[in-house]
Amino acid sequence: MNTNNFQEHRIDRGQGSIYARDYAGTGPAFVLMHGFPDNLHIYDELVPHLVAGGRRVVVFDFLGFGASDKPTGAKYSFEQQLGDLHAVVQGLGLDKIIPVGHDSSGPAAVNYAIEHPEHVDSVCLMNAFYLESPTAKYPELIELFATTNLKALTQAILRSPEQFAWVLNFQRNKFQEHLTEDQKVSYAKFLGPLIDANFRNQPSSGPAFAQMTTHLFEEVAKNTKRINKMWANDIPVKLIWGETDPYLNYGIAKHLHSLLKHSSLHILPAGHWVQLDMPDKVAEVMLGNV
Repeated sequence: MNTNNFQEHRIDRGQGSIYARDYAGTGPAFVLMHGFPDNLHIYDELVPHLVAGGRRVVVFDFLGFGASDKPTGAKYSFEQQLGDLHAVVQGLGLDKIIPVGHDSSGPAAVNYAIEHPEHVDSVCLMNAFYLESPTAKYPELIELFATTNLKALTQAILRSPEQFAWVLNFQRNKFQEHLTEDQKVSYAKFLGPLIDANFRNQPSSGPAFAQMTTHLFEEVAKNTKRINKMWANDIPVKLIWGETDPYLNYGIAKHLHSLLKHSSLHILPAGHWVQLDMPDKVAEVMLGNV
């Protein structure tokens, strides 16, 4: 499928600029957001299906990741990522959007609906976190960097390419334990190298990753107190979950489903990156074809 028919944009954020791709189409734009260790390319397989459905699609890299700027000394946070999303909406002149959050961009998707309901048609979450959940587990890599009293250790790991590569490899193997053989092949060929490049290429996404993970537990606690605001604003939420994700498992989706006023739950036989494992099925749900 052709994924090259898009307009590129650089959107100023003061401490740097955001890289965005805008695919022409109609209806509320799907605005796709990535998680901690990756970038907009996790949607490369999904975008063509959405565009083929006639929809406008925007993908972008958060500041500090992918092709967006990674300025020395920049401050990264969940609030900054929420601001990145709003800057994209304003910069591209979007009216109504469907923010799509995966992994650590769950907070940006939900909180944007809470703070800017006039711009949000609905919300879509895929194997994401938002609030405290009884079944939630975080990848060992994330939990390590999120534990603030281990900062000296994690900073040392970041300074050592060999040590960081070992930790990444450990995490890669854990994520693949429950994937099908075809999904493992796809992971090895595409996702693994994408994540590695995010950290190895200079300037690196390491500083953004380290700062964002430091705020994880604080953000989750804050959002646990905010979820009732989603009940009040009546915005529908689609929960699309890979059932074999060993960390952000489908128990999180079921918990969110029980707390939200207008939500639909779709469990697929896929892993954490459900949009890569089953892009056609994810698109069907997003487009309302199932």
